[in-house]
Amino acid sequence: MTSHTPLFPRTAIVLTIAAASAVLPTLHAETLAPDVMIRQLSTEVIDAVKGDKAIQAGDIGRINALVDAKVMPVVDFQRMTASAVGRYWRTATPDQKKRLQDEFKTLLVRTYAGALSQVRDQTVALKPLRAAPTDTEVVVRTEIRGRGDPIQLDYRLEKDGDSWRIYDVNVLGVWLVEQYKNSFAQEINASGIDGLITKLAEKNKAVPAKG
Repeated sequence: MTSHTPLFPRTAIVLTIAAASAVLPTLHAETLAPDVMIRQLSTEVIDAVKGDKAIQAGDIGRINALVDAKVMPVVDFQRMTASAVGRYWRTATPDQKKRLQDEFKTLLVRTYAGALSQVRDQTVALKPLRAAPTDTEVVVRTEIRGRGDPIQLDYRLEKDGDSWRIYDVNVLGVWLVEQYKNSFAQEINASGIDGLITKLAEKNKAVPAKG
């Protein structure tokens, strides 16, 4: 597999894969508009990271616990993984699909764990939502503002019952799923789905964990 680290500012992507503990009870209590949900999620994740020294230090166990307990209900990770794997997802066995999701999630969490220590005084500004009330898929566009130039961070969300779930993110014009899709396809063409799983597992073992 041609391995490329996504060209995303690390601090920005953290706001996608790490979520604040306090946000989900509110999401369950009422149906929020997608842009309102993103604003609340982004603001509270910044506050949560600032208050957690273990996460700031890159503690993988602490980050994984946060993702498992709080992030997965907000992110459609199966759709994200399936989209990154592309047409090959249809021929994957249930076991292969589970392993792909597990390794892809681990790759994202471990790759960007170090970014958590960079969260300082960032704030999130939303751009006007261009969507009809009946839309079931929307793009919420935001900017992360802090030191340096603003960072474009856009979310694709789908409506799932009464709530919204994130299934892709765009940083500086590059969608996360598309960034991985090309390299995943190259590896599957060369070594099959099991070959991709093996490569992801190897990459995950090569990323040092802290804590």
